[in-house]
Amino acid sequence: MAKRIAIVEDEPTIAENYRDAFVKQGYEVGIYSDRASAMNAFSKALPNLAIIDVGLGDEVEGGFELCRDLRSQSKTLPIVFLTARESEFDKVSGLRLGADDYLTKDISLPHMMARIVALFRRIEALSQPEAIEEVIEHGKLSLNKSRMTVSWDNQPLDITVTEFWIIRDLARYPGQVKSRQQLMEAANVVLDDNTITSHIKRIRKKFQAIDKNFDAIKTAYGMGYRWQA
Repeated sequence: MAKRIAIVEDEPTIAENYRDAFVKQGYEVGIYSDRASAMNAFSKALPNLAIIDVGLGDEVEGGFELCRDLRSQSKTLPIVFLTARESEFDKVSGLRLGADDYLTKDISLPHMMARIVALFRRIEALSQPEAIEEVIEHGKLSLNKSRMTVSWDNQPLDITVTEFWIIRDLARYPGQVKSRQQLMEAANVVLDDNTITSHIKRIRKKFQAIDKNFDAIKTAYGMGYRWQA
């Protein structure tokens, strides 16, 4: 069955160009020009992936609101922002709301397609049956790959797919420095260094919301990050 992609974009020409590119790759695509029509459709059936512009018509931050609503419906639905807004503040805001990626509209179609394919690949990897259930435990950390769950001190974290793979790769090799490139490869996604940094900051905040003294993710300046068991 073809995967369904929802494009929420208020500029018809741009939305149609993206739709045509995805259809050629075998995806089913729905286009929505505003938050209300998208939410109406999503209330009936969620897509396999949502691509959202930040500004939607008269709603300057309608995409952010839509992301928040979508994330409340599904913790694991891949969400990607695709927008002309390039500020670091907007990027961090999007990731903080639970988006898996934040792309600007100057990205080439092949590059964007590669990032979308990578997101789907990560979802598929999680659904593959394993002979042995992978569980990682270090002190207060407990991570279960097959269930895609992470908990700290027996309290569950609300995490996205991207965050799960980053945490897993760090926790599998405590003490070992993981470069940003290695974390990208572990997450099976193409991100820039600033986006990885934003994900790490967001992951730390989620742990610190449970334990204000959390300090297990260390920065190795100029190199990357490591999990300090």
